[in-house]
Amino acid sequence: MKSESSQIFVIKTSPKTVLEDYKKLLNMANYEKYYDKDKRIIIKLNLSWSKFFPACSSPPWQLEGLIKTMIEDGYDPKKIFTAENRTVVTNIKKGLMGNKWNPIIKKYGVWFIPLTRIPFIPYESLKPKFITLKNKQLHALDSKIFPEGFKIPKFYVGKPIIHLPTMKTHGHTGAEGGSLKKTKGVMKHGGITCAMKNAFGGLLTKRRHFSHQYMSEVLVDLLIIQKQIHPSIFAVVDGTVCGDGAGPRTMIPRIKNFLLAGYDQVAVDAAVAHMLGFEPLKLPAIKMAHDEGLGCGDFDQIEFIGENVSEINWKFKVKRSLVIWGDQMVRKGPLQFIYPLFRSELFFLGPIYASKIYHDMFWYPTKGKKLIKKFLNTGWGKIFTSYPEI
Repeated sequence: MKSESSQIFVIKTSPKTVLEDYKKLLNMANYEKYYDKDKRIIIKLNLSWSKFFPACSSPPWQLEGLIKTMIEDGYDPKKIFTAENRTVVTNIKKGLMGNKWNPIIKKYGVWFIPLTRIPFIPYESLKPKFITLKNKQLHALDSKIFPEGFKIPKFYVGKPIIHLPTMKTHGHTGAEGGSLKKTKGVMKHGGITCAMKNAFGGLLTKRRHFSHQYMSEVLVDLLIIQKQIHPSIFAVVDGTVCGDGAGPRTMIPRIKNFLLAGYDQVAVDAAVAHMLGFEPLKLPAIKMAHDEGLGCGDFDQIEFIGENVSEINWKFKVKRSLVIWGDQMVRKGPLQFIYPLFRSELFFLGPIYASKIYHDMFWYPTKGKKLIKKFLNTGWGKIFTSYPEI
């Protein structure tokens, strides 16, 4: 029997109707049943690049669609907290401006919480409150990655959360890209990034870069933790413009005009994986989470409300950017003998600057800007241009 939690809500949209369609999607999902108006609510943004690039980070209409609907439905803007963290290759302030989130946050009077300024507390010190998962031990979030002990944002504990991911490929989320063990039948490298991966940038400190070696296990760990600290978890996915190729940044934007939502993060990712053209249970994070009972990764067992997506297969192909390819050569490939040096703070600066040089100074001004120029002539590009800069 298909459970209520494994329902996925799907709506087709357009540039002219997107804000109204987000409202329809949220009401279809009956979100007010799970999100108390008296409680403080976290909206976790998705910042994959400080610069704007289509499908890379949460688009402004996704953020506005959610916040506008919530306020119209009676939620107090002072109890809505948008949040994001920095990575070794992103900057929060630049991301707020580049992706045009800042004007929306100001317009509706909600908060923005930079997680860099929030105290992190030891995970071991917490007593799980909302759900106790029997025999669910963390797979990788221990001394392998965090020798000083794993910590999470104190601000997160006890608050419901809404994730705002986009639909795109990712060169790190397959077996070769980061799994402790080779899983028979899974992809050799690459996969998708969506609901489960969106927790990555919030729950982990900047040291999360080292999690790439154990990506699938870490994503499952983060889902376990979310179920323990959040009373409600909801993903509202923007598939208006999707990313194909060498995600999560150097992609080809594909206009698809879909919005999805769901409370089962595994089912959300399974639905997105299917639509992008992958077999969900051949993606290691989805399979592991499904096998451990953390959600439904079997596409045939998910109940879809709204649009029928069973026949959709966009045939996206995962590629690896030069940076991800090099990273995997060091972590899991023939250059792994230098990985102990890679973990040192001094040596770690090399890959950071290599990423900035490749992405920001080479790919973006050459290929990226051409793709952006083409995108800005579309209906979605015109909407993006209509949002103010600051």
